[in-house]
Amino acid sequence: MTDIVPSSVDIEALATFEALVRARRTSLLVDTERAVPVELVERLCRLAMWAPNHKRTWPWRFALFTGDGRARLGAAFAEAQAAAGVTDEAKLTKTRTKWGRAPAVLLIGSAPEPDAHRTIENGDAVAAGVQNVLLAATSAGLASFWSSPPATSARVLALAGFEPGTRLVAAIYLGWPTGAVPEPERPSPVLTVVDD
Repeated sequence: MTDIVPSSVDIEALATFEALVRARRTSLLVDTERAVPVELVERLCRLAMWAPNHKRTWPWRFALFTGDGRARLGAAFAEAQAAAGVTDEAKLTKTRTKWGRAPAVLLIGSAPEPDAHRTIENGDAVAAGVQNVLLAATSAGLASFWSSPPATSARVLALAGFEPGTRLVAAIYLGWPTGAVPEPERPSPVLTVVDD
């Protein structure tokens, strides 16, 4: 094993990509009044679909909520939480209203599969696609925040245009940044090398 980087590595391209990855921040410091163009979000979704996808099942499902659609999404999620037994009115109110924190909310789901192993693989592909969305959003100058969706229901899935059984992987808030977020500390990776 050697510490020298092979000459075939494009150091400049790698450095550019490293800078993009390090520039990505989780942030809700956004201009809530400035719209995110639908065409830009469509482009982000296309990039999500370049993530690895074993068996080419194309499991990604996308729904964009803007304007009053965000309130409808919040109402559907709150209804699902109430049906699941949540009675804390403060929690339900937060669920109803939090979707207005950014001008656009992109819901990303993983399509259902009859095979359990394929369902897991699809979820992994969708999560990998979410990272593509986040990096592309950063590259386009957008702030983003990956949120885990709360309790779901047939109403939420129908509102998103997703088939029954779709697993919600991410709710991504998107908006134009109004402030900077400091770089978080990251631990060094632990890499086990098995060479013989």
